[in-house]
Amino acid sequence: MNWTVNGHHILLMLGVTFITSILLIPIIKKLANHVGAVDVPEKRKVHTKTTPRMGGLAIFLAFLTGYIFFGEISTQMISILIGSFLIILLGILDDIKSIRAIYKFMVQVLAASVIVLYGNICLQDIGAFGIYINFGIFAYPITIIFIAAIINAINFIDGLDGLAAGVSSIYFATIAIIAFMLNRIGNLDTTLSLLMLGATLGFLIFNFHPASIFMGDTGSMFLGFIIAVISLLGYKAATVTSLFVPILILFLPLLDTVLAIFRRIIKGKSIGTPDKEHIHHQLLRLNKSTKKTVFIMYGISLLCAAISIFYTLGDNKTAILLYIGLLIVITFLIFKTDILFKPKKKSRK
Repeated sequence: MNWTVNGHHILLMLGVTFITSILLIPIIKKLANHVGAVDVPEKRKVHTKTTPRMGGLAIFLAFLTGYIFFGEISTQMISILIGSFLIILLGILDDIKSIRAIYKFMVQVLAASVIVLYGNICLQDIGAFGIYINFGIFAYPITIIFIAAIINAINFIDGLDGLAAGVSSIYFATIAIIAFMLNRIGNLDTTLSLLMLGATLGFLIFNFHPASIFMGDTGSMFLGFIIAVISLLGYKAATVTSLFVPILILFLPLLDTVLAIFRRIIKGKSIGTPDKEHIHHQLLRLNKSTKKTVFIMYGISLLCAAISIFYTLGDNKTAILLYIGLLIVITFLIFKTDILFKPKKKSRK
């Protein structure tokens, strides 16, 4: 993006997507109820009443509206739009009638392949701490796996009102703040972050506890897809030598994904088997409050964001101190809860 961006322009970008998202939610609610895209309470769910989902469609349409007003045509952007359409279509179908995990993964890989092969957005090499690795021909599958992993990481944490939308908003805001610091306002990753921030915050008004609509897989997969793309774009353009900053901001959903995989392997289950043992579920058992749990998760995400910002500023001392604090919090969660190991207590039937 080559056009000049000032404070007024940024507020306009945020305002357009924010208001569009708010205006679309009532329409999406009626549409979701009409096509049967509703979330019915069950043992594995936290909510207690039937709630329309597919709210991610409002986020996507608000984002698309913002792009029409503020975006520019480019090969990279076309690839992002094509990939987004594939993910949104998959999400809508899955929200109406559940699709098998293997088929969802195949479409995710297809969308990621469009980004890599057509958009030429690829994790070609990585360097950190004096070590440099060029992935060569393996850069393509590595990038595709990275995008699919982020999609599913955001999908995993979408288990409480306002959680995935809030954590994603923190990510978009942090990328925008770092862009200011690096004088990169106007780059594609920054523009995407600002448009997505407004669209996601507009949705969050209706999704915060008690939620009147869920984003569904339409929203969680789309957010994960865009977050992955922004991470790769920022990696290509930033002065940092690795993916440290974007991955650190995504520390919470990525940690939850890794722990879920290990937990299911330990229990002898398929890694795709859904459960009620994610970090947010564990915290909910401890404090019995959805709002408190979500705010704790926000707090951890903000801590990760702060570490990223101080690291970018070159204040490594403060970043390391905050990182130590983060490790203490995570260690406490692992040993205080049953997130990784077999539950200590069996629930009464």
